[in-house]
Amino acid sequence: MPPISSLECSRCHKLVSADTPQTVCPSCAGSLYVRYDMTRVDPASRPAEGGIQSMWRYSAVLPDVEPITLGEGCTPMLRSRRYSNLYLKEEATNPTGSFKARGMSMAVSMAKHYGLKKLAAPSAGNAAGALAAYAAAGGIEAHIFMPHDVPMANYLEGVAYGAHVTLVDGLISDCARMVAEHIKEQRVEQAVGRLTPEDVWFDVSTLKEPFRVEGKKTMGYELVEQLGWEYPDAVFYPTGGGVGLIGMWKAFEEMETLGWVRPGKRPKMIAVQASGCAPVARAYEAGELASRFFENAATFAAGLRVPKPYGDYLILEIVRESGGTVLELSDETILKSLLDWSRNEGLLLSPEGAAATAAYDHLIATGFLAPSDRVVIFNTGAGLKYVDMIAKAIGLKHPAEKKLPERSPVGGIITPV
Repeated sequence: MPPISSLECSRCHKLVSADTPQTVCPSCAGSLYVRYDMTRVDPASRPAEGGIQSMWRYSAVLPDVEPITLGEGCTPMLRSRRYSNLYLKEEATNPTGSFKARGMSMAVSMAKHYGLKKLAAPSAGNAAGALAAYAAAGGIEAHIFMPHDVPMANYLEGVAYGAHVTLVDGLISDCARMVAEHIKEQRVEQAVGRLTPEDVWFDVSTLKEPFRVEGKKTMGYELVEQLGWEYPDAVFYPTGGGVGLIGMWKAFEEMETLGWVRPGKRPKMIAVQASGCAPVARAYEAGELASRFFENAATFAAGLRVPKPYGDYLILEIVRESGGTVLELSDETILKSLLDWSRNEGLLLSPEGAAATAAYDHLIATGFLAPSDRVVIFNTGAGLKYVDMIAKAIGLKHPAEKKLPERSPVGGIITPV
């Protein structure tokens, strides 16, 4: 494993030591990237066929840490039954049923390495379940703040794994504010000696610590390896916080430095949002460098309900550099694609994944992409984690809610008296 040379601010490029736990850049509050001494990485360490079947197969480009792992990564790349050049990266097979397992495995592993005892995070749903699971596996206390209307599966996960769960009447932005305020109050208490450093929560929010990106970047390594160490023409990514898209772009840079990927143009990065919460799409269309807070955010794709992503400036920069685009789609269009893939591909996508499949249809229809382009779409989570949301969207009620007709006893051979 390579030594970490430093942490680098993604905005002002200030270098920060990784010897102690860090959150964001102390100068400009930009997100920090982990930088390695790549001269210490043997290009021949590129994973061969077989070996460890988890994201830790890429240990040559990950921090030197004892992993807290539940078997995350190495998710299947499924070829569409209808479109010969379309592949779906099925992140539903991760522990806790979503891509969030990758980032939380790495973040919690590093937290354990640093000796942190209490972690906290706001979440739109799946990150909460992943943090709760990995914290339980690592013997670390987890404090989670989620909107009260998250999918029931996410709430259940937090409770079942033993996390401290707070449901908030608001959005993930409100949850983030509450986490930040609580930590600020704890630091005041620590300063006057009423709390020890171990009592203070460490914030593992999206892009407010550097290691979730390192876990998420393994999606980039995997998709390239699964395509024979070649880039696809485009990658579709459902974008709430956008860490996966940011992490994959970092992976592409690292692979090129090491000579692990065949030379060629990087894929167009397609960020996909719901019309009910589309801050990045609106900023992209307006030619802005960062997004504005999206008021009254509402969509049944819970993971896309992020009114102001912390890394919006990175998402926009990557999309533009890659020649990609940012799309927003209505819930009706997303639901239609979800049902289409269920009935014609045998895959119950998450609403976020269905936003990406709907975006593919749109960009083929408009000519932005050609059917001959090799494309990878990410289904970021299991559709079964959204049964309450999907059922409501299609008007399906639980059978127990229906009153069955009363039976008249006829007594005798085939029916009870």
